[in-house]
Amino acid sequence: MNAPAHITVLLEEAVEALSIKADGVYVDGTFGRGGHSRAILNRLGPAGRLIAFDRDPVAVAAGQAVLDPRFELVHAPFSDFAGALAERGISKVDGVLLDLGVSSPQLDEAERGMSFRFDAPLDMRMDTTRGVTAAEWLAEASVADITRVLREYGEERFAYEIAKAVVAARAGGHVATTGQLAALVEKAVRTREPGQHPATRTFQALRICVNQELEELSLVLPQVVAALAAGGRLVVISFHSLEDRIVKRFITDRSSAPSRSRYMPELEAIATTFTKAGGAVGPSDAETAVNPRARSAKLRAAVRTAVAPRGEDFSIFGLPKLPDVGQSGER
Repeated sequence: MNAPAHITVLLEEAVEALSIKADGVYVDGTFGRGGHSRAILNRLGPAGRLIAFDRDPVAVAAGQAVLDPRFELVHAPFSDFAGALAERGISKVDGVLLDLGVSSPQLDEAERGMSFRFDAPLDMRMDTTRGVTAAEWLAEASVADITRVLREYGEERFAYEIAKAVVAARAGGHVATTGQLAALVEKAVRTREPGQHPATRTFQALRICVNQELEELSLVLPQVVAALAAGGRLVVISFHSLEDRIVKRFITDRSSAPSRSRYMPELEAIATTFTKAGGAVGPSDAETAVNPRARSAKLRAAVRTAVAPRGEDFSIFGLPKLPDVGQSGER
């Protein structure tokens, strides 16, 4: 059976929020199957430029079909944002779009191991050319590490029970497939919300862990601030509360009213870095009717102000690299 066609979420809303200038330089941090990138290119003039990132080699292969001299696709996570732009001689950009989470093709391709709907090798990596698979991580992680990941990234009430079941199952061999993991979780989870598979939260948590999704997001946001020109736009589409919390806090903290210290009044008022571009935007009823997976999407946008806060380092060079997911489960 063929996988359903990929539908780009909040396509028009995201492109409108970028407020694209014909000769601007833009970044699509998550190319996917190129829906947002193609829409951005349609609004750029001959002098415009678009740099896209994706760590999924299948998405990178799909991007080879975009034959446009204004476009370049980089096979890298978006945490490599600053270095990749520096290599291309780009110091400032006019807009950045980040469409977070997992793509529909990744969920619908059984061999990726991200869905309990198929029995397949338990991989879950977005970039299948590097890193530790979910099966490899589960083979070495302690009960405490598994519990922490399921609680923090899946908000799973039965995290400890699931972790104990996984470690106990290792006595008979590794938990190597999605089917094996789903079966273990079903036995360990006593109750679940109506209509939700017992393994939903566990699979989400492991995917976030293996791909270091929240760390990637936390690393890229300061780099975006450093690279955005005055008036440039940051647009982020998130799909669950953990991502949205990071984005909302980041924008809110940098959109506060300027303040002046009463203890050192001679200092300049601390300037803001962002102005919020409206509130959070969700998909329309018409979009969710066509694409139910869009239901949890939330778009936030902000405009870069002219001055960075005093004392805050927005250097886009030398940011720390993410560590590999180790055997201890530390990320």
